[in-house]
Amino acid sequence: MAAVHELAQIFPQQGQWTERDYWALPETNHIVELSDGVLRVSPAPSHPHAHAVGRLFHELMTYVDRHALGEVLVAPYAVRLAPGRIREPDVLFVRREHMQRVGHRYATVPDWVAEVISPGSRTIDEREKRLEYAAAGVPEYWIVDPEARDGVVRVLRLRAGAGARKSAYDEVARYGLGETARAVSIPGFAIEVDRLLPREDHRAG
Repeated sequence: MAAVHELAQIFPQQGQWTERDYWALPETNHIVELSDGVLRVSPAPSHPHAHAVGRLFHELMTYVDRHALGEVLVAPYAVRLAPGRIREPDVLFVRREHMQRVGHRYATVPDWVAEVISPGSRTIDEREKRLEYAAAGVPEYWIVDPEARDGVVRVLRLRAGAGARKSAYDEVARYGLGETARAVSIPGFAIEVDRLLPREDHRAG
């Protein structure tokens, strides 16, 4: 089976991709996303990125299963935010009462998402996805930054009553090493920030 990046060379030019083109791609373990006609294929994650995603997924899944709150999924799994806009969040949560949003190939709007920043994804995670998740109505967005020294976990909450075109997130908390990050829309869920970083990456200041 051809690699996605090779197959993409015979598909549309960037800026001209459609959902039909996207769904025609073969299955892959890479994160492949579509936004405004542009297809992006993410490289293999670094150790800090993989560790943070795995730890967050495990902790949240354990908590959600224990309290029968819904389902937690991990990338690569597609989320269709709007026509022609498909993302694959690192970790996502869908409430039990919203399970009709989870399909075989993709989910629609999750109740909570998290992205772990890699060196090449900072602008996408902090700007593009922040705008897109808010516009789609995702209630809470965690940005996890293993390289940050002023707060590894930023918790963003959808601004109430903003409306679809004016939706925006407010940063309600920022957590660093030695602190415990707490979800706003998943009551009781919390994780020690230090657990999101590989041991050799623990650092002060």
